[in-house]
Amino acid sequence: MARHVFLTGSPGVGKTTLIQKASELLQSSGLPVDGFYTEEVRQGGRRTGFDVVTLSGARGPLSRVGSEPQPGKRDCRVGQYVVDLTSFEQLALPVLKNAGSSGGPGQRVCVIDEIGKMELFSQPFIQAVRQILSSPGTVVLGTIPIPKGKPLALVEEIRSRPDVKVFSCFFSSH
Repeated sequence: MARHVFLTGSPGVGKTTLIQKASELLQSSGLPVDGFYTEEVRQGGRRTGFDVVTLSGARGPLSRVGSEPQPGKRDCRVGQYVVDLTSFEQLALPVLKNAGSSGGPGQRVCVIDEIGKMELFSQPFIQAVRQILSSPGTVVLGTIPIPKGKPLALVEEIRSRPDVKVFSCFFSSH
């Protein structure tokens, strides 16, 4: 039976908005909820990158258009975006470790938006996601990209887990 829920769909379809609304509802019902989502950064009407935002409100860069990687750092790029692995790991990893640790009885919810190309440059993130999916007291509410091009190993692994249900999101006209 499915324990974890993942949303998939085209960029801009509303996966993050749905995740944010669900997180608010879960928190207001008294469930422990932790995690992060990604948010577009826009300047002058153009998308210039993405930030990681934790549910507690901490924020840091995930990627920026064409920025040069720090000297001595691996160049992690997705299209025109350069991924800031250090910033991502400093924000996302503690949240995942916290959400996956059993701090008493009962279920807790971990929000992971998203598990995509940018995030998958991080090996510690991949390990943390696998660990949290196997953590008995934790339910994951997350997003994964629609399959296109070369399959992403962790995303395919998540899709094929018997304890995961994937829902496709589509544009709505209302």
